[in-house]
Amino acid sequence: MKNITYLLLLSVFVSFAQKEKKSTLKFVAKIENRNSDTLKFMGKNNFSKIIVSDKKGDFTSEFGVEEGFYQLYDGKTYAKIYLKNGYDLVLNMDAKTGYESISYKGKGSMENNFLVHASIESKNYDYDTLLNSDEEVFNRLFDERRTELIANVNGQNLDKTFVENYSKDNEKSANGLKDYYMQSLEAKKMNGSASPDFNFENFKGGTTSLADLKGKYIYIDVWATWCGPCRAEIPFLKEVEEKYEGRNIAFVSLSIDRISDREKWSKFIIEKELGGIQLLAEADWKSKFVKDYKINGIPRFILIGPNGEIISADAPRPSSTGLVELFDGVLNK
Repeated sequence: MKNITYLLLLSVFVSFAQKEKKSTLKFVAKIENRNSDTLKFMGKNNFSKIIVSDKKGDFTSEFGVEEGFYQLYDGKTYAKIYLKNGYDLVLNMDAKTGYESISYKGKGSMENNFLVHASIESKNYDYDTLLNSDEEVFNRLFDERRTELIANVNGQNLDKTFVENYSKDNEKSANGLKDYYMQSLEAKKMNGSASPDFNFENFKGGTTSLADLKGKYIYIDVWATWCGPCRAEIPFLKEVEEKYEGRNIAFVSLSIDRISDREKWSKFIIEKELGGIQLLAEADWKSKFVKDYKINGIPRFILIGPNGEIISADAPRPSSTGLVELFDGVLNK
């Protein structure tokens, strides 16, 4: 009788322990021409997970997550990925081709392959035309775009929770885009006026002010190390800096990271081999220069003329073909 009682208690204990065991997801990445020996997952609430490649060069791990969207970074390319406990994902990618070569297999692959295709479609969408339209045209195109995105996700046989989260994320992005457009309209009113001054800490030592750069065109990138869209512009910014090397233009990257994160900012500059003039604002979002330009979203790009006048308070991004057109227009006068 005692043995039976013991076995029953043991059975209950094992059953309880199994229920208490935390669920995880399995992840494998097979990357040709990989950019790094590590993969990094980043998510909300400062979530960070690093996977080191094995002897075969593959990345394999099993870990628990809060269901939702994450950023996957391979040392050069950022990719959006949806993670959920219970997924068994296998990622294949050729790093030479980049994000567009990503494909998934296994449980959770339908949702993540949808994300890949959606991101490629979004990359090819003409946002320049949308953002440079007058308000009436913008509102029409904006509504058409939002309707199209809703139809795309609802037209697939995807996990219900994924669809709900994707729709919420899209709505948040849409609202951010509209806010960005309205901010752009306000910024354009500053064009032609004298630029607010600045005098910020320089990564190479000392400080750099607007007056120090007088006589040059100044292209300012307002960014932060924690900003995904900002980091996505870095490769394009490097290409533009190389293209206009030796011309009468200074490239200034103004970080609004907190002063307490100075070391993180410095380390990022070194690791990513950032060029140009690297400055750190003295009070992040509350810095006078940032407030004077009414910046409430980043990245933000500004072009200032040789005499300190604002040519564009909301200049095209490095990834936009409109930037080269703008630079050639002013530099070849």
